[in-house]
Amino acid sequence: QVQLVESGGGLVQAGDSLRLSCVVSGRTHSNYTMGWFRQAPGKEREFVAGITWSGNSYYADSEKGRFTISRDNAKNTVYLQMNSLKNKDTDVYYCSAKLGVIFSKEVNDYFAWGQGTQVTVSS
Repeated sequence: QVQLVESGGGLVQAGDSLRLSCVVSGRTHSNYTMGWFRQAPGKEREFVAGITWSGNSYYADSEKGRFTISRDNAKNTVYLQMNSLKNKDTDVYYCSAKLGVIFSKEVNDYFAWGQGTQVTVSS
């Protein structure tokens, strides 16, 4: 079994930066593809960024150039560095794990989820 715990969310102003962390416990995550998703109340969860076990990263178009996903397999931790935050980035952010080395943006392809961390960006 795999447990994911996110941290690093908070209230920031537009233009600020935040770094989210996701600690993976249980079975080793070195062979997992990891993802970050976001969700607003009443809306579907949507893909933000993903990283394969080998370090290949993928981003939603709206986050390219602003967000950076990385992973430290020795620490069992995945990060999401978010720069130049905008009001529209206000959401709950979820860390997720997917079996296998093939990347996916699909929520249903991920088998483990954290509890989420709130990011609020004020103007």
